[in-house]
Amino acid sequence: MPSILDSLSGVLGDDVVGQIGQQLGTDPATTSSAISSALPMLVSALAHQSSRQGGADALAVTLSAHDGSILDDLPSAIAGGGGSEILGQVLGSRGGTLASILGQSSGLESRNAGQLIGMLAPIVMGALGKSMREQQLDGAGLAGMLGVANQEFAASNAPLTSMLSQALDANHDGSMMDDVMRIAGGLLGGSK
Repeated sequence: MPSILDSLSGVLGDDVVGQIGQQLGTDPATTSSAISSALPMLVSALAHQSSRQGGADALAVTLSAHDGSILDDLPSAIAGGGGSEILGQVLGSRGGTLASILGQSSGLESRNAGQLIGMLAPIVMGALGKSMREQQLDGAGLAGMLGVANQEFAASNAPLTSMLSQALDANHDGSMMDDVMRIAGGLLGGSK
């Protein structure tokens, strides 16, 4: 079964990337590169959120409203926006942190980085909600799935992972991986 990051990359074809680039005012190569950084960052931030006390169950409840139908009409979803509200509900003030890190790593202006994350957030939530339903996952299973995706991201993006770790480290011990895997690793057996 493909990972959540593979699934997300698969639904964002050239036409969608082109539409995002038009809205951001960026060329296709810059847009594609920024998307390739933003998607795992969003998944990583959600993995971090799910590692907090009660975070996995709260995220599962939030995702129950996202059935994946957004993936059927991505151009309308991108044009419609709405990602800022989702980011606020799920990540709180960390949405701004993600935009800042994305801007630094991709070269996008801060405004464009925030706009891109806002466009991608509903898509990520839709894909996660769909995966959660299809795999019949509860909060523990969701945390496990996000933890695995976060490990894939960490293994292939060391510099970006380091920046995210510093920004999202819950217990300020220098590592967000322990925060994510503390719950995700112990909860993998909790999926249905």
